[in-house]
Amino acid sequence: MFSKHPITIAALLLCAMTAGGVAVAQDAKPSAAANAPAAAASAPAAAPAAAAPAQPKGFTPPGQSKNPEIDSIAVVVNDDVITRRELTERVAVIMQRMKQQNVQLPDAAALQRQILERMIVERAQLQMAKEMGVRVDDTMLDRAIARIAEQQKLNVQQLRDQIEKDGTSFASFREEIREEIITTRLREHEVDAKIQISEAEVDSFLAAQQAAAAEQHELNISQILVRIPENATPDVIAQRQQRAEDVMRQLRTGGDFAKVAATYSDATDALQGGAVGWRPSDRIPPVFAEALEKIQPGQVTPIIKSVSGFHILKLIDKRSLAQAQAEAAVEQTHARHILLKVTPATSAEDAKRKLAEMKAKLDSKSATFEELARIYSTDESGKKGGDLGWLYPGDTLPEFEKAMNELKPGETSGPVETAFGYHLIQVVERKSEDMSKEKKRNEARMALRERKMVEAAEDFQREVRDRAYVEYRSEDLK
Repeated sequence: MFSKHPITIAALLLCAMTAGGVAVAQDAKPSAAANAPAAAASAPAAAPAAAAPAQPKGFTPPGQSKNPEIDSIAVVVNDDVITRRELTERVAVIMQRMKQQNVQLPDAAALQRQILERMIVERAQLQMAKEMGVRVDDTMLDRAIARIAEQQKLNVQQLRDQIEKDGTSFASFREEIREEIITTRLREHEVDAKIQISEAEVDSFLAAQQAAAAEQHELNISQILVRIPENATPDVIAQRQQRAEDVMRQLRTGGDFAKVAATYSDATDALQGGAVGWRPSDRIPPVFAEALEKIQPGQVTPIIKSVSGFHILKLIDKRSLAQAQAEAAVEQTHARHILLKVTPATSAEDAKRKLAEMKAKLDSKSATFEELARIYSTDESGKKGGDLGWLYPGDTLPEFEKAMNELKPGETSGPVETAFGYHLIQVVERKSEDMSKEKKRNEARMALRERKMVEAAEDFQREVRDRAYVEYRSEDLK
């Protein structure tokens, strides 16, 4: 889930902020205080009242406490409960996050009902996952959290510090992520695997995509930026504008755009002649796109002012998006690997050591990659000597692809860790070709699957909610 959908800390904390709470024993067993009246009734009437024992200073007897109810059950969900404390803590966290994001808070009662409904669905899904034997062990959880930290450009300790700074314990955060992974796996089993995409749907999708691409354009542009310093005075702004006008005069009198950009531009691409490259027209700021639409390839725009400074853009070339897609070439890699999974019998250190020994044999040519893969690899490709066939960008996990891309044909990597275990990777050869028809159809299937998954996941959640036994213990929660 983390590699598909790149996430922020704030989003993670909002998605499953369930605090730990336990229903008190009074719901299962009458308290001693509750049995006191019956005991008193059965005692002899003439019995003298015993003197009340002295209480420690500051002690408040239970019967006199202003808050006798420490916690109570809010909702029963099948054979589990959601307590008032859990609900209160979840509401407090969500409200805090909404305030931090400057989101207007809805009515308090409506917000509480919405959050409680989400908690009910979450609890019912976790129960179903438990019944199906879905588990996430600590090792897998540690790897998931490490990937989250990496996505945030932090190490695990920095991620922990940030989470605790936001007022959430790291232990609670770990359990939230564990529950997210469990529910994701449940959805994959119950929803994703059952989605079917017909060939007719793929044909319709590709036809619509081609029609839309014909109407969209890509622009190849270069730029010169004369930056305005932060908190600049009117005099400084006037000076920067004068500099931009001087640059424009040079261009109008035949100055080479790339040379002028390298000399005067404050943009990071100045030393590349101001080259920005191809950009879809809908991803260019509107004020720039409007100016570029009025000129032809080879021409430059008038000076454009933005909050960053004064810009001069040159339109190098223009093409339809359909043309760009037709011209796009994709590099494919023919690779093979040896995979050792981490199991109770094979630790991570054992796997790395064994792969290092195999790498030494390959380097000394005392064994071939195919032989070692057939003997040791723990996935199906081992039967084929570890051969993975031709791979497109995005076909493998990011860690695997990064290591593979750093290899030249004939080279073998050292041990590479992914979510599946540890790999030795060898690149056999590479080729660059236009995206094949089948590749396009596969991408269309993936896009259609993503669309259907959203709707199917919502239907699945409703089904889980409808099948669950839910008992509200208070009318104000309904």
